[in-house]
Amino acid sequence: MALREIVTDPFPILKETTRPVTEFDDNLKKLVADMVETMYAAPGVGLAANQINIPLQVAVIDIAPKEQKGDPVVLINPKIIKGEGEEVDEEGCLSVTDYTAKVKRFSKIWVEAQNLEGQPLNFEAEGFFARVIQHELDHLNGKIFVDRLSTLKRTMYKKRRKKLQRQLDEADS
Repeated sequence: MALREIVTDPFPILKETTRPVTEFDDNLKKLVADMVETMYAAPGVGLAANQINIPLQVAVIDIAPKEQKGDPVVLINPKIIKGEGEEVDEEGCLSVTDYTAKVKRFSKIWVEAQNLEGQPLNFEAEGFFARVIQHELDHLNGKIFVDRLSTLKRTMYKKRRKKLQRQLDEADS
């Protein structure tokens, strides 16, 4: 296992749709192990493969309290088949540093995916677990949570990001 670097917005891969996994082999198992280690170290509750610059449809999730970590959910080629209800709650992201915002999501979803061996997974998710799945699937589809905000909030975020980048550039020179 190895820690991987988490890329941050505006890194281009975060805006790209990822490719389906077609080979369920040791390379995939190593990638997932690295993703889990990276997610825990960040610390985060979810991580999509493109957040570590790998354009594959792979996500790992563990919403358990820190002291109970260790049984992550691995989703390969996941899709939300159906969603119902809605709730608005605060979200942050390992690829969007130092920014959180309220985002509207389904309160309940039905998911189809595959596990590490390529076997089908079909399940329902509600509440925070459903929110995290939707957040990670957005990543796999080339979206970050900021893309779900109003135009005004998105513009404010982009201005803030540009200001931070100018400050970093000035510090480097």
